Amino acid sequence: MNQSENSKKLNTFFDEEYSSLKSYVNSKLRASVNRDAEDIIQDVALKLFTSADRYSPINNVAGFVYRSIQNKIIDVMRSSKKNKMEYKTQSEVKLNEFAALISESSLEIYPEQMKKELKEAIINLKPNYKHIIIAIDFEGYTYKELENETGLPIGTLMSRRHRAISLLYKTLKPKQEIIYKK
Repeated sequence: MNQSENSKKLNTFFDEEYSSLKSYVNSKLRASVNRDAEDIIQDVALKLFTSADRYSPINNVAGFVYRSIQNKIIDVMRSSKKNKMEYKTQSEVKLNEFAALISESSLEIYPEQMKKELKEAIINLKPNYKHIIIAIDFEGYTYKELENETGLPIGTLMSRRHRAISLLYKTLKPKQEIIYKK
């Protein structure tokens, strides 16, 4: 299959400028749990490559790509602002659910200090444990989705999550007793 002139130009540009594009996106948009620079660049690249033959000849590839990325960033920021409040509420619910799992308690609301301790304990987990907890318990991934994304067997992912929860429980149990005595 013969590659169009636009496709060749885009291919060359993305090969040579990928790290610059990533820096540009990071400078415009703080990375979030849901979106990062690479996601945005990949979305734009996919759109540009699938539509390359429909454009008139691209003379200024850099301008064309950067303008497309800027438009995508604006779209992401718009949707982020709409969902920001919903995300905060959802995040609080997930934190309460996870706190219930760790504390083995039936309370519906947990003290702010306990939530703070839980967040800190999650952040301090080893990366493999932290990633599985965040993905499964906060971002809503299934084990099957993670298996497809990481290439790790579901059993390994389940074992890591179980081990992470055990570590969090051991870390938080003494603190929980102190917090609830207050």
